[in-house]
Amino acid sequence: MIVRALCNTFSGRQIGLCMQSQLLKRNPYLGLGQLTRTISSHHVSKNIEFLTQNNRIISSKNIAQTLNITNNRPLLVILTWLLSERRHVMKFVNLYMEQGFDVVVVSLTPWQLLWPAKGSRLVAADLLTFLKQNESYQQILLHGFSVGGYMWGEALDLIQNNKDKYNTVTDRIVGQVWDSIADISQIAIGFPRAVFPKNMMLQSMLRKYVEYHMKTFHQQATQYYIRSSQVFHAANVLRVPALLFVSKTDPVGAVTSNLSLRDTWDSLGIKTYMKIFEESPHVSHFYTYPKEYVAELYAFLQKLNLIQNEEKIRARL
Repeated sequence: MIVRALCNTFSGRQIGLCMQSQLLKRNPYLGLGQLTRTISSHHVSKNIEFLTQNNRIISSKNIAQTLNITNNRPLLVILTWLLSERRHVMKFVNLYMEQGFDVVVVSLTPWQLLWPAKGSRLVAADLLTFLKQNESYQQILLHGFSVGGYMWGEALDLIQNNKDKYNTVTDRIVGQVWDSIADISQIAIGFPRAVFPKNMMLQSMLRKYVEYHMKTFHQQATQYYIRSSQVFHAANVLRVPALLFVSKTDPVGAVTSNLSLRDTWDSLGIKTYMKIFEESPHVSHFYTYPKEYVAELYAFLQKLNLIQNEEKIRARL
């Protein structure tokens, strides 16, 4: 009965997402403002989408080459939260495109999170291949949310195991922003809330399953979560300035685990800035405190010399 309820709910979410996808194919940027009228997009894979303000993309396999690359645009990699809605992600895309960025949006499905070897690690490998093959982007910035921290940990593990192959990728990453990132201990809390945000009963059922899953499938799943967290914290292959967004009331991206991360990175010589909000839900700091969020983000981008349009900043503040 429990399994049937979960399956039915998953199916409903998938149908809804499929219908949304069909609508987006017709007009994927409907209602997003004048800026997005000039956006071109290319799906590198089912989980990776490349967005640029150029009006044309030349693509070959998983290489997306834009015209006018002499503009020397920076590249943003957005690692989204679980089951994120496109209209929400696009608000962050717009923040960066106002400053001249091209953008890569990376997503995970619940199944890919539960089965890393055939899921999240393959997505991480696809992302690294894309970044490696698009060497025209000499400045790469990361902005990850919630499970996006785990996703990047998988990428770091792949990089660490093959430094010669991916050193041209890490050499071009100039900064990292992490919003509501969750540690391994919060997976059983955050996963059910993402899948069933308004159904407490199904949240409780799924939480019990995730706890069972992590105990039962250590080799197939849990070892990857642990390894990702270890590599992410150790920062052996990437030590660039970081900005952390957290909230005192977020049980998933907890303040305590983020403070521990900041202290670890500070001890390694990584300049780590942190903004703690008083009261905002998981991955909702920007929606709750838009001006404070934007001010903190743009101050960080200024430190990295990535601000190109100060007028847009003043308009948002």
